[in-house]
Amino acid sequence: MKRVVITGLGTINSTGHNVSESFDAIVNGVCGIDKITLFDTNDFTVQIAGEVKNFDPETVMDKKEVKKADRFIQLGIKAALEAMIDSGFVTIENKKVDSTIADRFGIISGSGIGGLSTIQKNSTICDTRGSRKISPFFIPSSLANMLSGFISIEHNLKGPSLGHVTACAASTHALSDAVKTIMLNGADRILVVGAESAICGAGVGGFAAMKALSTRNDDPKTASRPFDIDRDGFVMGEGAGALVVETLDSALERNAKIYCEIIGFGESGDANHITSPVIDGPLRAMKAAFEMTKNITGEYPKIDYINTHGTSTPVGDKNETAAIKALFGGKENCPPVSSTKGQIGHCLGAAGAIEAIMAIKALNEGIIPPTINVINQDPECDLDVVPNVARKTELTTVMSNNFGFGGTNGSIIFKKYTK
Repeated sequence: MKRVVITGLGTINSTGHNVSESFDAIVNGVCGIDKITLFDTNDFTVQIAGEVKNFDPETVMDKKEVKKADRFIQLGIKAALEAMIDSGFVTIENKKVDSTIADRFGIISGSGIGGLSTIQKNSTICDTRGSRKISPFFIPSSLANMLSGFISIEHNLKGPSLGHVTACAASTHALSDAVKTIMLNGADRILVVGAESAICGAGVGGFAAMKALSTRNDDPKTASRPFDIDRDGFVMGEGAGALVVETLDSALERNAKIYCEIIGFGESGDANHITSPVIDGPLRAMKAAFEMTKNITGEYPKIDYINTHGTSTPVGDKNETAAIKALFGGKENCPPVSSTKGQIGHCLGAAGAIEAIMAIKALNEGIIPPTINVINQDPECDLDVVPNVARKTELTTVMSNNFGFGGTNGSIIFKKYTK
């Protein structure tokens, strides 16, 4: 089976506009959650989110193209460009990959919702001004798979062009699909991009109606508190993450920087409830990832750290804790875990890509990001959650988990590259 590695990273989120800025902020406990500025929240029960501030899409797109793309696509283009430059396949002056490799260079994206703000805007126009006033860019701007479409054109990627829409596990599934595709010889290289921007009236109002969001409007910096006993829901975030995935042979041939090897992934379905999580589904996804690592490496790995889904919801955090303890045969055998959603919020379909990047950076830098806002840790979430302060330690193998509405789960395992 082909060995698959990661050679490029890119992100934009509420803590930073690139990988190094974001990871530094997260390690230092900086929180990007604040009052919402993207729309008027006066009549909303929830008024906080992890917004990307000071982002000008014209820095990565032609001015005339900006109006054709929803904000989630714009954020995805930004993260993708950073990852592609980081990998060495393109430059800021020449953004297109060489034609000799384009046919075998694919893109797989993930977004939980797609262009929700564009859908809301044009639905309002249709209702108030009539259908003839709808923008001709409405449909191509809002389709979830247009994240892959726009970026494939930007970088001349002519291999498989796919889009996953599996809620909060979308970009984790995109990453595992990239590994599958490369292992089955469907491509040599794939750019994986997860992006989401649903901080609009319909998005915030919809999640608030489900009672899924924190209502700590007066204290946004401590509103997202994974594993804390007083957590009261997740905080919405927005952003994008991008990773360049390729065969080990390809990376070695061009003497690329190798961040890590992907040695396992697992997927599962709860088959239980459309929104309420269970223990069994996440457990089976993690077990499947472990079984794959044994098939690839010949042994089960020792996991040194898990970047959890850790949304700050009452049931979700408790169930993920129980699933991890079941996987490792008890609390005493579990590795340290943390959730970075306390800093960036829950970026929905982009969460998997962004959090995979944070796990990979932790692996490379030898430092575990903290779970911030752990004031009074829930006794039912009794793992070592690296509370409030980052921890320096040697890491060899790490895991990243993401679980979504509809009972869709994904887990992926990264290992330091060794010859």
